[in-house]
Amino acid sequence: MSKKSEGKLLAQNKKASHDYFIEDTFEAGLVLTGTEIKSLRGGRSNISDAFCTIRNGEAFVNNMHISPFEQGNRSNPSDPTRARKLLLKREQIHKLLGLAKQQGYTIVPLKVYIRNGFAKLLIGLAKGKKQYDKRESDAKRDAQRDIQRALREKQKVAR
Repeated sequence: MSKKSEGKLLAQNKKASHDYFIEDTFEAGLVLTGTEIKSLRGGRSNISDAFCTIRNGEAFVNNMHISPFEQGNRSNPSDPTRARKLLLKREQIHKLLGLAKQQGYTIVPLKVYIRNGFAKLLIGLAKGKKQYDKRESDAKRDAQRDIQRALREKQKVAR
């Protein structure tokens, strides 16, 4: 079910991997109105505070900020953080709804990108990290960085 983004990356939620354990990912289409796609292609979006909800069997992303397009006309949306509908298959929505009702699980947006001319949102089923988990993952990342640095230094000396 999980898919990787092949298209142009427009926005990324770097805070999500720090705050959550990402269990599963889904690719969803975005329903955009007016000139939002032009603004999105220009890189004028932010998903760091965004979250996903499921209402009446439909998935929505809330607090995703897409700035109004400067050369826009009257079809420019007035609210940059409005709820935008996500295009998912019914089975995916039921799976997300069932798992999101479990304690500690939430649905977070991870990346916004363009694939085959369409705006896509990579959402993740995530479980919240405790403070000690965050410290542990930071320590692992620092240790891995030190190992890579030592290997590079060793390769420079060998040449």
